[in-house]
Amino acid sequence: MTPEKLYDLLAGYAESQGRRLNKDKPFVMDILRGLLTNESRYGYRSCPCRLASGIKEADKDIICPCLYCNPDIEEFGSCYCALYVSEAWNEGRVEHRQVPERRPIEKRQL
Repeated sequence: MTPEKLYDLLAGYAESQGRRLNKDKPFVMDILRGLLTNESRYGYRSCPCRLASGIKEADKDIICPCLYCNPDIEEFGSCYCALYVSEAWNEGRVEHRQVPERRPIEKRQL
């Protein structure tokens, strides 16, 4: 799959979930290339903003969209890596802040 095809797929998914992709398309394309690299490397699209273990069961919480995506968007307007965002975030009605890591530390040290 190409980053462009993945963009179309995830944009449709985001819309169906009441989310958006970040309007900064070059930024988004970098994230998508990272997702595709991780898919090639591990066999699943783990978040490129986090260190994956390569063990799908251990990483299932960070397979995009990750388990933390919805709470991040609800609280901050964007997910941890800012791929998925709220409409208000994209329109600048929500402050763009760094989203803190919600993944438990024990999962980050596998």
